[in-house]
Amino acid sequence: MIRRALAGVTLVVAMVGCGHDLDAASAELAVEVLVDNLAGPTQFVVDGDDIVVALINGAENDAAGQVVRVPIDGGERRVLADTLDKPTGIALVGDELWIMERDRLTRRPATGGSGTVVARDLPNNGRSQGTLTVLTDGRILFDTSGSRRGSVVAEGSGRLFTIDPAIGGAEPVEYASGFKHAYAHVVDDDGTVWTTEMTDGSFDGRPAADELVAVAEGVDHGWPHCVDNNRVVAEFDGSDQRCADVPASQALFAPSATPTGIAVSPFDDDTVWVALWNERRIVSISTRTSVGVVPVDEVLVDLDRPQHLVAADGVMYLSDFGTGQILRIRESG
Repeated sequence: MIRRALAGVTLVVAMVGCGHDLDAASAELAVEVLVDNLAGPTQFVVDGDDIVVALINGAENDAAGQVVRVPIDGGERRVLADTLDKPTGIALVGDELWIMERDRLTRRPATGGSGTVVARDLPNNGRSQGTLTVLTDGRILFDTSGSRRGSVVAEGSGRLFTIDPAIGGAEPVEYASGFKHAYAHVVDDDGTVWTTEMTDGSFDGRPAADELVAVAEGVDHGWPHCVDNNRVVAEFDGSDQRCADVPASQALFAPSATPTGIAVSPFDDDTVWVALWNERRIVSISTRTSVGVVPVDEVLVDLDRPQHLVAADGVMYLSDFGTGQILRIRESG
């Protein structure tokens, strides 16, 4: 079941196109299966009456990934790109489709066809990069997942970069640094860039929490010298002085919660929803305050592997990697 709790009230709502019920938090929300039978969906884009979605499409290291255009009304699906190596990020910019794979970023026609490699041999954690986010000025934001030897971060890793699709031959420009894996990002109505942060490994003998952080452009955000909410890591050359200058966490999640998706709530501009892959739930966090770590509230739980969130046209969309579905969450009243 999927359930959302609000002040002890539970409402059962029928799931459209599915043979079971789900528990929801209030009469204002309803959940339905919009698209089914997807092979490991990661990031997706709502494009009019279609969903454009990246698929792992097999085992993690098969390099069988695809990007597929799927009509919401159930029409014929069309493959726009295939034989991709773990595509975790896509963006539609004008008439182009941008794709982030394990260690390269490509651009190609939005209608499909061969791609051009924009950045290759991107440093990473040995598994993947994250999502692509189009900023308000049209630049594309992406991350390189972190790799280190002791306290020394591998060159070019653990960073956020931007690239301007309007400039032919443009090179990525560093936006911020000091992240283990700034996997998913969103821009709120005030122009603040928020990122999720996955921080695996041991730091002074204990794991670090995953995070939600407001990104300060041009600033080092601390990893691996500072983790959690500016916790000093002595074994990796952290110090009180160094960590005092690191942007604070807006929210903390359990170690290995794995926040793979984030979107501004279409029902409250002052909150974001975050998909926690390993915890099988969606949570909401207020962005209204910047003082102290903000509590985390549950929105949906008992999902399979919630992956990516998109807010569009007053509703929230969610890809579930485990079930191969895209869900639509909207007001029911």
